[in-house]
Amino acid sequence: MQLRLQIAVFTLLQTIMNTMHRMVYPFLAVFARSLGVDLTALSLAVTGRSLVGLFVPLLASTADRHGRRFGMLAGILVFTFGVGLVAFWPNLITLSVALILGLLGKHLFDPAMQAYLGDRIPYHQRGTTLAITEVSWSLAFILGIPVIGWIISRMGWSAPFPMLAGFGVLMLIVIAWMVPQKDEQHDPAVHVRGEFQSILSSIPAMAGISIAFWASSAHELVNLIFGVWLEDSFGLKIAALAGASAVIGFAELSGEGLVAFTTDRLGKPRALGMGLLLNSLSAIALPFLGTTQIGALIGLFLFYITFEYTVVSQLPMMSELMPKARATLLTLNITGHSLGRVLGAFLATLIYQTYGFLPAALGAVVFNSCGMLALLTLQKTQKAAVIERPTLP
Repeated sequence: MQLRLQIAVFTLLQTIMNTMHRMVYPFLAVFARSLGVDLTALSLAVTGRSLVGLFVPLLASTADRHGRRFGMLAGILVFTFGVGLVAFWPNLITLSVALILGLLGKHLFDPAMQAYLGDRIPYHQRGTTLAITEVSWSLAFILGIPVIGWIISRMGWSAPFPMLAGFGVLMLIVIAWMVPQKDEQHDPAVHVRGEFQSILSSIPAMAGISIAFWASSAHELVNLIFGVWLEDSFGLKIAALAGASAVIGFAELSGEGLVAFTTDRLGKPRALGMGLLLNSLSAIALPFLGTTQIGALIGLFLFYITFEYTVVSQLPMMSELMPKARATLLTLNITGHSLGRVLGAFLATLIYQTYGFLPAALGAVVFNSCGMLALLTLQKTQKAAVIERPTLP
């Protein structure tokens, strides 16, 4: 019962952090207009936040070296400090700092929380548990963003930040009370350099990180130019597609739900391979489905649900590859995703402007194929005890 309560609290806290992370995109113009700056200035702040992902390895060993509780509390504290700055001094500088600190806090909290659950949840049940916590990503889009929009429309652009800071303080107290200070399931790693070296020299670990890299590269290659393609080719804009945001949010939620119901049963590697394959097929289908508004919505749904299924299926597998460096590896896995998004974003507009949308979609297939090869490498080199067979009904 206590662990179930902790999972619920973790999911709630992640929803709050993810809402802060995702709200900048739909309200970018509102923030810029309210601050009296152009979109370019605020976009630079968002770009600065994206670059934080490249420095995640500097935080990688926090939860392994100092404990899961310390990592979670540190993440909440950094997040709360960031949104608190805007609550007291609302301006462009504090907003930029809050965006960066919000992401830093998330990168501290998420791996520590996932490692905490990985220490306690049996591997054959871990896919379901981590999928439940990952529901927070879609809930932020489905519930959190509309609430933020309602508050902004009535009280101004900075009104959500005192609320977020208050939630942060509350969650800091709850986590400090709920998570035991003495962790019998984990001994903090003393030789952090040795943990890094063991990960870098582990073929399964590096193969797992490369899966994150290739999957995110493929996703960003299509995701970044999908709306531009619709506008150029069919006179449609994503913002004009009725219910497009809801489609994306519910696609993500559906992907997380599918992981909860199928990944442990199928086996993590098989589920991950299916996700990569289906995401490739959905990318190929986009040019053909996107000729009509309904087709575009269907294409969006298929592309996002298969990507979310892939990402969430990979998490429990990564959590067991190196149990003694669990949080460090999970944090480096985030770095893989960040680097993949950088590569995909760099190539997306270049390929689209030169060759069109179909080659970009085919590029996503190539990247996903690289991810499949990495998965095969992981399976061949990892112990059979970790890469389990599917469980029977």
